[in-house]
Amino acid sequence: MPDASTLLLFAGASLALLVIPGPAVLFLVTRSVDQGRRAGLVSMLGVETGTFAYAVAAAVGLTGLIAASELGFTVVKYAGAAYLCYLGVRKLLEPADAAVPTGPARRSRLFLDGLLVQLLNPKIAVFFLAFLPQFVDPSRGHVVVQTLLLGTVFTLLAVLSDGACALLAGTLGGWLRSPGRRRRLNRVSGTIYLGLGVTAALTGRPARA
Repeated sequence: MPDASTLLLFAGASLALLVIPGPAVLFLVTRSVDQGRRAGLVSMLGVETGTFAYAVAAAVGLTGLIAASELGFTVVKYAGAAYLCYLGVRKLLEPADAAVPTGPARRSRLFLDGLLVQLLNPKIAVFFLAFLPQFVDPSRGHVVVQTLLLGTVFTLLAVLSDGACALLAGTLGGWLRSPGRRRRLNRVSGTIYLGLGVTAALTGRPARA
């Protein structure tokens, strides 16, 4: 197992990376401003479930398959870009007076949106492949166990960091969610989703360390 100093160093490096807004954070902020803190938090749980899935994949070596395959990386990248564009078009076409779904069906949809946004981002696989091994010491135990532990720590820190962003954005966006501003908010939210999708499609593979 990693020693305490390694875990502290890893936690510090992870927090430094998490405070830099990425596509998932922008997605969560937009969702929170648009639909409120609860919607943002449920979407965040979906995103971080995807994060943890990639952490598990990194521990067992599956992320290397995506990172090493140009075709696999490209397919996942464009699928993610298409899904973000779909969310954008759906929001742009949503009537300003549309009823907001409630209950388990809505929570499931919010969770699924967050999960797919993260799972369809192949850069997470490349990130874990490059980042986690730097803190693994084979002399301190099984590499898979160490990698899984580090991935779990990263996911928990992401829950705290992204959850705070969702809460803050949902609180600040509360005054925007009035009937008179709904159509404008839909346009802004839809445009941001489309922008994230286009950016994801046009951005190349990140460099590996």
